[in-house]
Amino acid sequence: MAMFSSTGRETGAKPSPRSNGTDDLSILGPGARVKGELEVDGVIKIEGAVDGTVRARGQVLVVKGGKVQGDIYGREVVVGGEVRGGVFADERAEIQATSVINGDITTPQITVLEGGTINGKINMAKPKAADHKPAPIREMPQDEQKEPTQLGELRRTG
Repeated sequence: MAMFSSTGRETGAKPSPRSNGTDDLSILGPGARVKGELEVDGVIKIEGAVDGTVRARGQVLVVKGGKVQGDIYGREVVVGGEVRGGVFADERAEIQATSVINGDITTPQITVLEGGTINGKINMAKPKAADHKPAPIREMPQDEQKEPTQLGELRRTG
């Protein structure tokens, strides 16, 4: 009998079949809290809370009930919980119906399911997540300022 097995009772974000070639899965369980930078080589599944930067060479999965207050960097990022920070995905990002993201998303491919909330910009570009450092916020010169964009507007950059 296997000590750990999948029973199919899980809900929320799940790793996609397109893995990065490694079976390494790290899980931050419900009720667990991490303060500081969290970095893994494979997949990280966040069911608890992280107050700091999350970096993964594979996938970052923030399931329903999971919370991240900080930036997320990964090859693929799937959010079903809450993120207060930027999301930088080298290949794709998936925003599930139960998610709330308060920050910008940078990825070449994105899926947003009905009900998912994004309070920030979506930049359709490849961020090189592992090497990316957030740019400092700068004030826009007065002559470049425009009317605020409509909620839900997508713009392709780069």
